[in-house]
Amino acid sequence: MPDYNVYIMGMKQKICYTLSAAAVIFAAGFLFYRSVFISVLLTPLALLYPRIKTKDIIRRRKKELNIQFKDLLYSLASSVSAGKSIESAFRAATDDLSVLYPDPSAYILVEIRNIVSRLDTNETLESALSEFAGRAGLEDIDNFVNVLNISRRAGGNIAQIIRNTSSIISDRIEVGQEIDMLLAERRFEQKVLNAVPVFMTVLLSVSAPDYMYPVFNTAAGRLTMTISLAIMAAAWLISSKLNDIKV
Repeated sequence: MPDYNVYIMGMKQKICYTLSAAAVIFAAGFLFYRSVFISVLLTPLALLYPRIKTKDIIRRRKKELNIQFKDLLYSLASSVSAGKSIESAFRAATDDLSVLYPDPSAYILVEIRNIVSRLDTNETLESALSEFAGRAGLEDIDNFVNVLNISRRAGGNIAQIIRNTSSIISDRIEVGQEIDMLLAERRFEQKVLNAVPVFMTVLLSVSAPDYMYPVFNTAAGRLTMTISLAIMAAAWLISSKLNDIKV
């Protein structure tokens, strides 16, 4: 079963991502410095990109799993409200979610099948869910599993507890999705603003090469360009942090 906290990138992927990043870095270096030598010196930075891409893939996988988990909660709450046990609700969830996710390799379908398989071998639901939560590394899944385990040990109206917990966690996930939608425009603006300096450099280089000559051919000009690139990188990092709001 997949560990969503870890992603092992294949050699072919690493080579593709590294070469792509090297091409972009070389082009950017030549654009801002007009020097093949400096551009070549900068290309080893591409070796860092597979690690950055790995973190991005892990983040995207967890986000996708969290959204799919919300649909699982709806299915469980519906089944429990109809009088089914929580174990039967997990079995019924496979059919419910197969309609929403036709691809059998969808994360949540794989996890539900694994849980049902464990139940068929007389393993407890608590241990199966705890193992799933440990691999997922998501707060919402941890909270649901903890509440379910405590309620089953302490007794009480498990159906009502499941419905209330599912409603709370689902609302939280939905709020996160709404925030992502609201920030989508801001993230697009961020990308546009980050691209403006590049576009202006290209425009001035083509339309006014004499004006840009000192920037590319003097020590003071290259120092100024280096400082400008550092400021652009800092602006990108700050804007990315500002747009990364977690619920």
